[in-house]
Amino acid sequence: MNDRPAGAAGTGRAGTGDRPARTGVGLTAATAVRYALAPVRRLSLDTVARRSGLHPDLIRRFVALGLVDADRDAAGHLLFDPTAPAALARIQRLRSGLCLNYASIGLVLDLLDRISLLEAALRARSTRSENPPWT
Repeated sequence: MNDRPAGAAGTGRAGTGDRPARTGVGLTAATAVRYALAPVRRLSLDTVARRSGLHPDLIRRFVALGLVDADRDAAGHLLFDPTAPAALARIQRLRSGLCLNYASIGLVLDLLDRISLLEAALRARSTRSENPPWT
């Protein structure tokens, strides 16, 4: 029996082949793919490194571990979403605040994402309900 919510097929990070990537593709039907009216600016590795204060090699390692999502352009350079510096800051906070290794950070990030999905589903369910919430 599988007790995972729809779309959370695995506990691995994006890039391991067991669930869709975080950026651009929703994890459930409730978070459908959205098309931007204007193209989203992508950040280069140097820009992300400068904004996050991390070494580019460390960011490449995070991409290889699947902790941060990145695409490659035609020349093979890494391109990041504008939210990448915030994701890197979150990883650094988990690493320094909880003394977690990078494998466990991936698991914690997956669990936090799952909690966010469940909370969003609960909020959506409670707003459509005719009955007031029990709390």
